[in-house]
Amino acid sequence: MFDAYCPHLGAHLGVGGVVEGESIRCPFHAWRFGSEGSCVEIPYASRIPPLAKLRPWPVVEKNGLILAHHHADGKPPSYEVPEVPQIGRSGWTPLFIKHWKVRARWLDMNENCVDSAHFKYVHGTLTIPDLEVDVDGHVFRTESRFDQKAPGGRTVQGRLVTTDYGPAFQTVEIDGIIGALLLNTSTPIDEDYTDVSFAYSVETGGDPAKQGLAQAVLDDLVEQFENDLPIWENKACWKRPNLCEADGDFGKYRKWMSQFF
Repeated sequence: MFDAYCPHLGAHLGVGGVVEGESIRCPFHAWRFGSEGSCVEIPYASRIPPLAKLRPWPVVEKNGLILAHHHADGKPPSYEVPEVPQIGRSGWTPLFIKHWKVRARWLDMNENCVDSAHFKYVHGTLTIPDLEVDVDGHVFRTESRFDQKAPGGRTVQGRLVTTDYGPAFQTVEIDGIIGALLLNTSTPIDEDYTDVSFAYSVETGGDPAKQGLAQAVLDDLVEQFENDLPIWENKACWKRPNLCEADGDFGKYRKWMSQFF
């Protein structure tokens, strides 16, 4: 992946540019750039200017996603995004992908993983979850256990494990009524808006009788996210919130997140 604009006269390479083998040709003057970003051909000139280069971005393809690495100082990645074993496994549904453009900062949204109380008052769990937090370098992991309603008026214990691998790749594993997986790859658009991309998969074990339940779980997960939207889009982000003793580990999460800025 490259920066979009040709260093020659600024044409957008994604609008009319042509991929030729391991290179891309500019639609404006047909300059051709190789996979490392340097110009490798100007069809009407024998000498290539030394600064005729595009900025390349490190890219990996994993978990049905294309992931690009950004560092403010241009440094290479210092860790890898793991393979998620549920994806593509027999008995798990194909990824169901949803996008939202949300007027909120992704830090506000990602802090949900340590906000135990909101699970009861926003999402309707029967109890405020017990929360365990584990921090290891670029990985922040929380495990929450709570009681929830189930079909037939039953009560079951739910378990939710959220793992952040750096600020841009998060997995949410859900046990309870049925196993489910959520991939969160939300990306900032600007200082006010975030592109929220969620990919969902549900464990059916290949049982056709569970397909209806799986769809109901998907619908509920989407609805639960949308329950948060009016709060996120209208709240303030306090640098020093007034927390009570029963609130989650907001300080620990923000301290962990600060290493990526």
